[in-house]
Amino acid sequence: MSSLFLATALALYLLTTATFVAHVITGHDSLRRSALALLTGGFAMNAAALAVRGFLLGYEALAPFQEGLSIIGCLTVGLYLLIARRSNFTVVGALIAPLAFLFSLSAYAFEAGTRDLPLSAQSIWLPAHVAPAFAGYAIFTVAFCLSLTYLLQERQLKAKRRTDLFRRLPSLETLDTLNYRFVTWGFALFTVGLLTGSLLAKETWGEMWSWEPVQIWSVVTWLLYAVLLQARSVGWRGRRAATLTIVGFAILVASFLSVNLVFPGKHGGNFG
Repeated sequence: MSSLFLATALALYLLTTATFVAHVITGHDSLRRSALALLTGGFAMNAAALAVRGFLLGYEALAPFQEGLSIIGCLTVGLYLLIARRSNFTVVGALIAPLAFLFSLSAYAFEAGTRDLPLSAQSIWLPAHVAPAFAGYAIFTVAFCLSLTYLLQERQLKAKRRTDLFRRLPSLETLDTLNYRFVTWGFALFTVGLLTGSLLAKETWGEMWSWEPVQIWSVVTWLLYAVLLQARSVGWRGRRAATLTIVGFAILVASFLSVNLVFPGKHGGNFG
């Protein structure tokens, strides 16, 4: 049943992408409304797939790397739907939908089954670590899409192109403000995830820091976003902030993939 829900979500995410792109090209408001309806349906199916899998197979079924990506994709779509009340966020949606498709595709194509958690890891610190970390990933994903849209809008302005696309893009001020808010919240949740992860490591391995690849990459990512927020506090705005947000997200993705696929260490490819 969860596979059927996820397959439906994937189909809806693809249809959403095509509909968003069609709206960006034509500007027909009916296409925007249709895209939002399709995306809402995809979000519901994605969430249902995760809920059914967790209910039938237990928390361990959501622990593998592939399921983690599906969770992040679902959260990302949910966050976008919260800000999608304005029609000029269509371009952001056209970036969110294919990312959600790719995130969830891994769970569908490479279903990992369940994995028994070691008794030492069955702690309250595990959900306290995973939940804020994944929420932080999702928020950073939205910030990444906002930053890409910012650079596109800025390019339109510099080229003095008053096209229909230009009128369907959010203002630079709106994009920059939202980007700052999302990075701030993402950083806060990511920090909570790091702290609770250290407490989980202490309980599981006997030490809070053991030079695990996931720990090293997480600290590097945390430092980069900390630099971004500090730079904003001294006047960095606009293009430079958007570019650094994109770089931070690229490092975040590289670290997430590398520690789960190449250097899993003690994490064994679980829990991000």
